[in-house]
Amino acid sequence: MIAKLRTAGRGLALAAVAGTLSFAPLAASAPTAPAQRQALAPDLAHALAAYIDATARNDTKTLSGLVTDDYKLVNSDSSTQDKASYLRDFAVPGFKMDPYEVEDPTYAMRGDAALTAWAFRLSWTQEGHWQTRRLRMAHFWVKQDGHWRIAYTQLTRIPDPAGAD
Repeated sequence: MIAKLRTAGRGLALAAVAGTLSFAPLAASAPTAPAQRQALAPDLAHALAAYIDATARNDTKTLSGLVTDDYKLVNSDSSTQDKASYLRDFAVPGFKMDPYEVEDPTYAMRGDAALTAWAFRLSWTQEGHWQTRRLRMAHFWVKQDGHWRIAYTQLTRIPDPAGAD
């Protein structure tokens, strides 16, 4: 996911994962606007919580089971990563993400497929440099063999009117 969180954007995969860290309280609460938010099934909420926890702990064993074998990540600069590349990025030394808030969450479930998406400001330190940017992130989940897994993640950079990006 981060193969070195480059300022150009390719290495934002870990950032994408990090984007889910603030999502746990939202997954547990009942959304109020059905057109934009939909309650997650308990097993999907559990998978999302496991994903959030594994991401915070750089637990590649758990993450490996939570993404499909053909997982695809599209970074905010349009570069792509597969499952192996995504998992290797968790070993990047010196990476530290700052807390952030999830904005405009959207959840949708359709049978054995689901979407979780939101916007957020990502800030992190890597190789001694602090960086920040606004992103929109979407995860496409599929239910395989009775377990929810992420098949696809898309990151889109949001222009910052304040010029911080």
